[in-house]
Amino acid sequence: MKATPDNDDDLIPSKSQIKREMDELQKLGQALTELSRDTLKHLVLPDDLRSAVVEYKRLNAHGAQRRQRQYIGRIMRNVDPEPIRIQLATLRGENTHHNNWLHGIERQRDRLLADDKVLSELVAEHPGCDVQQLRTLIRNARREQAESRPPKSFRELFQALKALYPEPPLVNYKQERDGDDDEDA
Repeated sequence: MKATPDNDDDLIPSKSQIKREMDELQKLGQALTELSRDTLKHLVLPDDLRSAVVEYKRLNAHGAQRRQRQYIGRIMRNVDPEPIRIQLATLRGENTHHNNWLHGIERQRDRLLADDKVLSELVAEHPGCDVQQLRTLIRNARREQAESRPPKSFRELFQALKALYPEPPLVNYKQERDGDDDEDA
């Protein structure tokens, strides 16, 4: 019997589709197990998933790790995977919105180092910022560049600017990727 558009059979996924989705969730869980403990601390994850991943890292035996990966995959069935995908994409540098935000901060830092007038614009835009700290960081970063020293203040200036500009909300990586294809067409 062929399914018609009026049939409810179109809404029920096939066994193969369900298996592909489960495998995808298990791979996503596997990607979480490959992250360092420090990186895991910064991710927003459900508590049971986080504890299962931490437990996986404690295990040494191959069989135990395999069972724990399967358990993580089972937990993933009850979790919305999209925020996790977005966070992993951001960590891998695949989240365009996050990358654009970082590049904007880098451009602002370069402008501050190139022109003193940019600091007054920044202060007007962010009246609560610590102007003295920014001036010191800019002066020290310029000195570091002139003397070819390690860029300690250069990096600190980036962190100070990063604190001034709020991080953009996480964007759905899949929608972002699909949207890029539409723009090219």
